[in-house]
Amino acid sequence: MTDWTEKYRPTTLSEVRGNNKARDKLEEWAESWDEHRKSVIVHGSPGIGKTSAAHALAADMGWPVMELNASDSRGADVIEKVAGEAAKSGTLTGGEAGRRLVILDEADNFHGNADYGGSREVTRVVKDANQPIVLVANEFYDMSKSLRNSCETIEFRDVSKRSIVPVLRDICRREGVEFEEDALEKIAESTSGDLRSAVNDLQAVAEETERLTVDDVVTGQRDTTEGIFDFLDELIKEKDAEGALRASYDVDETPDDLLNWIEDNVPKDYQGAELADAYGFLANADRWLGRVRATQDYSYWRYATDNMTAGVAASRRGDKGGWTRYGPPSYWSKLGRTKGTRNTRDSIAERIAEREGTSVATARRELMPFLSAMTHHCKNRDLTVRMAAAYDLDESEVSFVTGSGKDTNKVQSIVEDAAERKAEEAVEHSGNAFFEAEGSSKDDADAAETGADGNADGDAAGDSSGQQALAGTAAEDGSDGERSGDAPAAEDPDEDQSGLDDFF
Repeated sequence: MTDWTEKYRPTTLSEVRGNNKARDKLEEWAESWDEHRKSVIVHGSPGIGKTSAAHALAADMGWPVMELNASDSRGADVIEKVAGEAAKSGTLTGGEAGRRLVILDEADNFHGNADYGGSREVTRVVKDANQPIVLVANEFYDMSKSLRNSCETIEFRDVSKRSIVPVLRDICRREGVEFEEDALEKIAESTSGDLRSAVNDLQAVAEETERLTVDDVVTGQRDTTEGIFDFLDELIKEKDAEGALRASYDVDETPDDLLNWIEDNVPKDYQGAELADAYGFLANADRWLGRVRATQDYSYWRYATDNMTAGVAASRRGDKGGWTRYGPPSYWSKLGRTKGTRNTRDSIAERIAEREGTSVATARRELMPFLSAMTHHCKNRDLTVRMAAAYDLDESEVSFVTGSGKDTNKVQSIVEDAAERKAEEAVEHSGNAFFEAEGSSKDDADAAETGADGNADGDAAGDSSGQQALAGTAAEDGSDGERSGDAPAAEDPDEDQSGLDDFF
């Protein structure tokens, strides 16, 4: 039997059910594309008709379709070859005004490095496109901020029960299936706004019976995941303590992320004493999460969830009506803005930890502030050069530690002097490596001379002469004069293991 979801897919926008406003906005976007020339993101829950609406739009506008699915092709090269070329210019097969519609389905599945630059390439294609592009996504905030800012956005809502039932009724009549109205309402109610699932359920039941009744409809509850924005609405405005806790079971977020969502959005509806009480419960939840991180005992999650859901809901005083625009946690955007700085910090800490024999956390928390205070604005220049040489720091890293601008002549000269210092230390710590040939030839000459003169102390004289030659060379290179009578530098076992001690 043919798949009914494909057989009865809308062919025009007028056949798209349950999202009249979104449908009209999509049509307006297409008709005015020559004026704004921006791509559009169509987002909402799975199965509510987003992709069908995009194809129906193309049919209405007379535009050929080029479709790319992120689940199948996520690499930057594929995106550039398929979507990029299609979005640059019209073709001989183009529709009106040489237009074609590029549809990027499941666009929220493109993720940075994991897809070899797929997310960045999609953003570039969208910005450079000379053809209309529709990006279809389930999770709007899973897409990069730069991509979201480059496009118009249209949200498709879950299809209501009263919009699903007429679709099911029409399909039954076309397929010659007898039905009870209550059976169709039961299917529409159980699919939670997912029109595609409702059609699939109808087909599955209709294949097993001649007349569709309520008893034929499976009453098992569908396993659905509640959206985070719906949950916030229920938690902050509607549910009591127990209801809020139960609603959290259907949210696909870790307790740490859920705490961030609630913490940022509670102040949009709570004020005064109720806000203070809510934050008290959130503070308790944060303590329990800290205990989880410290002990790795995840059974404590339940106490954190109790506080951040039931506790916040119990803090509510009075009804909270109206619509509130909730948003993602500001903490996430802060992490995005500081990613480069944190990477620089961690790179420096890793080198310090390796040289000093300590953990990266200790190097970051204790040693780096110590170095920063000693070399602040490179005022102690010699000390800053020693630090840059010891930990192999470049301009940006010296700038990070000292607080000076990385493009200043002062920082650049410090890095250059540090490189020279490292080269000198490499020669100094090389021991006899550069003088072995010279020493050997001199020892041979001394041995020959000693053999001719019968000097029994020839070996001792040769060794002394070799040591004097090395000491003389070390002195010429600027090494400490106190070494001239000692063994070569390479024989000091701790010389190349120094770290912070070098600075003193």
